[in-house]
Amino acid sequence: MTPYISSNLCPLCDSSQSGLFYEDKKRPYLRCTVCKLVFVPPTHHLSAKAERAEYDLHENSPFDAGYRRFLSRLFEPLNARLAPNSVGLDFGCGPGPTLSIMFEEVGHQVAIYDPFYANHPVIFDQTYDFITATEVIEHLYTPHVEIERLWGRLHHGGILGMMTKLARDEEAFATWHYKADLTHVCFFSRETFEWVADWLGAGLTLIGNDVILLRKV
Repeated sequence: MTPYISSNLCPLCDSSQSGLFYEDKKRPYLRCTVCKLVFVPPTHHLSAKAERAEYDLHENSPFDAGYRRFLSRLFEPLNARLAPNSVGLDFGCGPGPTLSIMFEEVGHQVAIYDPFYANHPVIFDQTYDFITATEVIEHLYTPHVEIERLWGRLHHGGILGMMTKLARDEEAFATWHYKADLTHVCFFSRETFEWVADWLGAGLTLIGNDVILLRKV
């Protein structure tokens, strides 16, 4: 068991009101009592080199029909809410950008960004009708900073569409496969996204157990 946790400051709401939620042989998980985010303290984060090595193992491709079906869980409801010829950004596109291609195939324009594979900060000088982040926010060390930055790049009426598995109670968390990935450091629940929507003044739509739409109103 971890004898000492150096920082319990929540990386989403900056509250210091966090306590131990669960612990396994590899790392502790804290839960914020304000926004309900479950997070791994910084002392247990991977180095940038180790994190990149894990991502390099991913074999996602736009030619993989199974991967397209997975992404369609976000693509379909988001596309149904977009005007024709919308302009978007795929944030955290990874080594095999695919969602951007799916949106381009139906007439939208999509820029891509990834800190490891498409690190072009100039894209943040533009604004967008929609922004996607699929299986991304669970990797973020500073989710408050990144979500706020993305929100600032959306037009009014724009949508931030995300995919991430939703955390549940401690009993479910104990056997949850999602926490086994050491690059996953932030775990959002429905309550957390309700807090995010209130913080941003956003319209919130939750679809299933892993699709989140935040509309800028």
